[in-house]
Amino acid sequence: MIQVVPHSAEKEVNAVAPYGEEPNDGTQALPAADPSDVSENKWIAVIAYILFFLPLLAARQSRFAMYHANQGLVLLIFSIAANIVLGLIPLIGWILLPIANLATLVLAIIGIIQAANGQLKPLPVLGTISIIKTP
Repeated sequence: MIQVVPHSAEKEVNAVAPYGEEPNDGTQALPAADPSDVSENKWIAVIAYILFFLPLLAARQSRFAMYHANQGLVLLIFSIAANIVLGLIPLIGWILLPIANLATLVLAIIGIIQAANGQLKPLPVLGTISIIKTP
């Protein structure tokens, strides 16, 4: 069955999404960042996966850097939570802890590669979580 959406309802959906874009469910990459923003803040975005707060200090107005700072912060919180929870569970938690740390490392490498390539693509599994507001 085909459903016809009135033009006014379409505007309401777009009004909810930031920057007038379609809502992102995390499975698709965000629109390409401004090339000048990417070239100016690429290495700050790369370092955001190691020190998430660096873009907060050095590139506050950069959408690209702040996006990767958010991804780095979400990854850090996941890592800390996984280490605490799995560290408290005897035997099974201790077996799963290295796997969770390896997953954190893999996600960090994916994020670093995406930042170095100038992409605004969410990380697998954790990429839909947003803590830091991007400009």
